[in-house]
Amino acid sequence: MNWFLTFLFIFYIGCTAGWIMEFFFRRAVSGHWVNPGFLVGPYLPIYGFGLTALTLIYLLFRNMTVHPIIVILLMGATMTLIEFIGGLSFVDGKGVKLWDYSNEWGNYKGIICPLFSAIWTAIAAIYYFFLASPILNLLKWFSNNLAFSFVLGVFFGVIVIDYVYSTNLLKKIKKYAKENELDVKLEELRVYIQEQQKRRQEKYSFILSFKQNKPLKEFLDDYKKSKSTKKSFKLFRKN
Repeated sequence: MNWFLTFLFIFYIGCTAGWIMEFFFRRAVSGHWVNPGFLVGPYLPIYGFGLTALTLIYLLFRNMTVHPIIVILLMGATMTLIEFIGGLSFVDGKGVKLWDYSNEWGNYKGIICPLFSAIWTAIAAIYYFFLASPILNLLKWFSNNLAFSFVLGVFFGVIVIDYVYSTNLLKKIKKYAKENELDVKLEELRVYIQEQQKRRQEKYSFILSFKQNKPLKEFLDDYKKSKSTKKSFKLFRKN
């Protein structure tokens, strides 16, 4: 079996499954149907890296006499590390936040926190006991159906195009945030745009959430005003 193609397949599964999981999780948390992540399409690369890492760790230790708890803790720590690297690349590199744990106890830069590290460890346990075998079976299926590699090629081609488009869009948001000293939380901005479109009874584009019938800068101006209003209201309440 071609190991390179195999891990691309695992990455593909993680990207799509992670997007579905985040899609419903964010609905439960925010009460809105929000397209998670910074890319346009239904995939989250951070989960692709996560599933690939979990599978590598599982394969590395499955024939060793290592207690499952140790392996699961290692998996949880690895997931936290991936989350940290991904979050840091956006905060430092792109100037926006995809998630924010600033209100969680023990958080670091709002990127990682003990609560979500525990959640990643729980997910690692579910993977170890319930998902590892089905995923390995999927890999066996893939090894016998390498024609599916064409789908992978299309998938990664779309991701590359999407990444270029989304990165250029984020540069504009970052520039605006820097010029206006504004802390932009991407999901919060998406929800704000969605609410504005509904309030004006205008169609909201779920996929191209930042490309509506109103220029992005105008939405950012309104978003800035709304955040200033909330901040002033909080200061008023404290007084």
